[in-house]
Amino acid sequence: MGGGPSLMPAVPAEQRDRICLSGITAIGHHGVFEHEKRNGQPFVVDVVLYTDISAAEASDEVTDTAHYGELAERVKDEITAGPYNLIEKLAGKLATMVLAEFDVAAVDITVHKPKAPIEVPFGDVSIHIHRERA
Repeated sequence: MGGGPSLMPAVPAEQRDRICLSGITAIGHHGVFEHEKRNGQPFVVDVVLYTDISAAEASDEVTDTAHYGELAERVKDEITAGPYNLIEKLAGKLATMVLAEFDVAAVDITVHKPKAPIEVPFGDVSIHIHRERA
């Protein structure tokens, strides 16, 4: 999975190469209400990895990049872990996992909770965090 310290130069996040994986969906048991923890509901996660893909570009080898198949499995594992009261907690756990297990400089995590117990019609509720390697 390519963990360890990143050797990337200090480049602003918006100028780095990005790997985006969106719509990772699994049933989690997160929420403040007991019925959310008991029954579970779908959570959808989007991940953006800020990394340098030049080695993979040159070699054409998956071992020289962040393996997004492995990333998807690890995100699913985190969604199904817990339970947590807040999706903010889930997002933080996901960001910590990505920075610990993948050789990336930074990560964006968006957690969607499309079935949140909100009494008015809504399309989605989500939170977005950005974390960088220290």
